[in-house]
Amino acid sequence: MKEKSKIKDLNDKNCNVETKKISKKEEKKLKRQQKKELKKYRKENNIPTIWKYLKDYKLLIFLYFFFGLLNMVISIAITLLLADMIADVTEKLYRDALIKVVILAVCYVVYRILDVLLNDIYFRFSTKLITRLNNDLAYQAFKLKTATYANNSTGTFVQRIANDPNRLSGLLVQVVDNLSTVLESLIICVYIFFLNYIIGFILLAALIIAFVIDRFRLKLLKKNRKISSDKYDKINSLTTEIVKSERDIKSLGMEEKLKSMTNDYYGDYNKFNYKMYMKNVILSRSREIINLLFSMGALALGIILMERALLVVSSFMIIYSNRSAFQRFVYLINNILDIINEFSVYNERIFALFDNKKFPVETFGTVQLSSVVGEIEFKHVTFAYDDNLGKNEKILISNDFNKNDKNCSDKVLNDLSFKIEPNTTVAFVGKSGGGKSTILGLISKMYEVNEGEVLIDGVNINDLTKESIRNNITLVNQFPYIFDTSIYENLLFAKNDATQEEIDEAIEKSYLKEFVDSLKDGLNTIVGESGIKLSGGQRQRLAIARALLRKSSIILFDESTSSLDNFAQEHIKKSIDSLKGKSTVVIVAHRLSTIKNADKIFFLDDGKIIDCGTFDELFAKNEKFNHMFLAENI
Repeated sequence: MKEKSKIKDLNDKNCNVETKKISKKEEKKLKRQQKKELKKYRKENNIPTIWKYLKDYKLLIFLYFFFGLLNMVISIAITLLLADMIADVTEKLYRDALIKVVILAVCYVVYRILDVLLNDIYFRFSTKLITRLNNDLAYQAFKLKTATYANNSTGTFVQRIANDPNRLSGLLVQVVDNLSTVLESLIICVYIFFLNYIIGFILLAALIIAFVIDRFRLKLLKKNRKISSDKYDKINSLTTEIVKSERDIKSLGMEEKLKSMTNDYYGDYNKFNYKMYMKNVILSRSREIINLLFSMGALALGIILMERALLVVSSFMIIYSNRSAFQRFVYLINNILDIINEFSVYNERIFALFDNKKFPVETFGTVQLSSVVGEIEFKHVTFAYDDNLGKNEKILISNDFNKNDKNCSDKVLNDLSFKIEPNTTVAFVGKSGGGKSTILGLISKMYEVNEGEVLIDGVNINDLTKESIRNNITLVNQFPYIFDTSIYENLLFAKNDATQEEIDEAIEKSYLKEFVDSLKDGLNTIVGESGIKLSGGQRQRLAIARALLRKSSIILFDESTSSLDNFAQEHIKKSIDSLKGKSTVVIVAHRLSTIKNADKIFFLDDGKIIDCGTFDELFAKNEKFNHMFLAENI
């Protein structure tokens, strides 16, 4: 945006008043300055580039260049040998021609052997590079803030992590391959000039015109490629959401609505690509027509020159068989420039994930707690969702979306203070949008406060290391994610070295045993993507089993019994009660019957605690709490 502002200023101050356009000289100067500042910014912020990765594969890259160059020399030799053989045949030097045939056969064999070797080097290099990029990008994705995911579509991350590295690796090799072919074509073009400079100049004229047309074509492609990628990200995200939420779509009768959205998204993407494709085809065919006309003109001239004995038949045949070298030269030069442009787009997309400005990451402190006791304290905490945070994120993840001002800044917690003693069970209740789930998000550091402090064992949570927080705090969400693997593997995600006894205990306490025993494959049953083969209650019980297995110092339950029937809910309640005195348990619940045994209940309203006490105390003294309970049980 700053650069655009600079360009605008230059337009106003330095350019002709009538045109109001920046001069090409100033534009190039700004672009150079922009690249310099971008390079400096990346260096200062330690943002990697593809060159950092390529340094580790110098030997493989050198071998690829070396054998590629050798193959190019053999290819040129084959072309020249063929030309000499044609000349020998036309001059009836058949013995010399046969010798050259044998040499050609050897060259072809060596050429193909080298080609196999080049492919082996390429796949060794690309496999290592792509795997490393995939791993680093996936690991970087773990570092991103929850809000970063809210502000971007799923496709934005899927494309960058899974697909773009493959494309980037392929483009690198294409550049190398095209460079060697360009050099080969250039040598052949020079050879044609040597044979007959008049025909050479005609073909050169065709080359220049074709080059200009192709440059215009590639500028259009460059301009539209990023737009096309962004549109593809959108349809990728929509498709992912459709597949993952097919049950909800069917149950809510949303097929027509989603059909309309799919038609709009895919229609927009395909129409845009159609227009881009047709422009590309028209310009490409125009270039080919011009090349064809000039080639035919060169051939006609060659025939005239032979008729006048100014060109021998062998030279004419060599020129005729290699006339496409000029076209190939233009095509490859522009193709290289196009690949470089495309490469820069993918390079920018991939490593943008490491740019904290575009994709903010979580930050942690340096204080390491060897063991967490479980004391939690909020001191004058104020929290409002960022203006850029997606509405769906506010609703689905925090469940506290409450738009209340014209600036779209949602103040959920307002000067909130409370303290939770270690190894006690507390609950937060109140109407939807009161800030309950947000409190759990702040305790688990999914979000950071705007004002005030969140303390764990007397230490500001922002000063704690990632390990101190993640290894000691477990959050069970209202909509837990279940991985597409077995029940057993899903449990091991929580504790990789869990014993069978610990797993059996977690299953028993989460009231999952009866269900597991009813399955043919038991714990080895595959549950499908997002646990699609399980009911809502079964998914929640599996998530609770994972939490119980971890035995964290602090366990947070966010509406974890919302999908359970009364019978299962009672068992989960007993499981949570069994944690009393062993962990600090914080529960967000709408069903007040599930928190009767809590040591303390905080009653929230509009981001503030308006009352607290045991269940019986609140029932006796707080009219709102009383009404909530009675409404639930009538």
